[in-house]
Amino acid sequence: MAQIGLQLYTVRDVADKQGYEATIRQVADAGYRNVETAGFPGSSPEKAAKLFAELGLKVVASHIGNPIGDAKNQILDTMEALSTSAGKPRIVVPWMDPKGWATEESVKAACDTLNQGAQNAQQHGFQLGYHNHSMEFGKTAEGQYVYQLMEKFLAPDVFFELDTYWVKVAGLDPAEVVKELGKRAPLLHIKDGPGNHEDPMTAVGEGVMDWPSLFKASGSNAEYWIVEMDQVAGDPLVEIRKSYQYLKNLKY
Repeated sequence: MAQIGLQLYTVRDVADKQGYEATIRQVADAGYRNVETAGFPGSSPEKAAKLFAELGLKVVASHIGNPIGDAKNQILDTMEALSTSAGKPRIVVPWMDPKGWATEESVKAACDTLNQGAQNAQQHGFQLGYHNHSMEFGKTAEGQYVYQLMEKFLAPDVFFELDTYWVKVAGLDPAEVVKELGKRAPLLHIKDGPGNHEDPMTAVGEGVMDWPSLFKASGSNAEYWIVEMDQVAGDPLVEIRKSYQYLKNLKY
């Protein structure tokens, strides 16, 4: 069974108000033992790493960008700071320009940059993956699904961090996509809501997502279910606590 984690982007507004350390302590108090970082507002990778160690939080991945060009050294240095004797977190590229998904040629070019970043990451012992939004589950000008072209053009060791909610918003069945990607999607982003781009997300289990079917489809391929809310109408700390309890008690 996959372990439950939290994408810390979810509590960014809380961190701005209450401070990073106080917020992370509340994340741990909610039950989470795995986190995915997305910046360190008011803190630093080094300070955050010490805090995570104190609280028994494992950093499983980081939304940080593609380690190429001028950003390469800073990204890799940050990832080293988050690494422990137990292992190194995965690097996740959280977004790419939607123009890159317009045609088969542009998809290949986008994948080439990800492959380059993956090579740089591997030289330092890291694995690189990509986090989708809804546009990667649309079609190119030639009528091909972008994500299927990505499967073709990405190096085999570049993984998908599959945001299951955005798959649903795009009009596809998340369970079927999870089956299709198999072990290539070791990280699943778990979010729920009304199923559109405009409205805030809800706690997991309170929206349109069919979690029992999705988790059954994922089998043993998913290593982590990572809760994430891009925006939330209520208190993020309340919503992440409800989400954790829902996932912890889910039977499927």
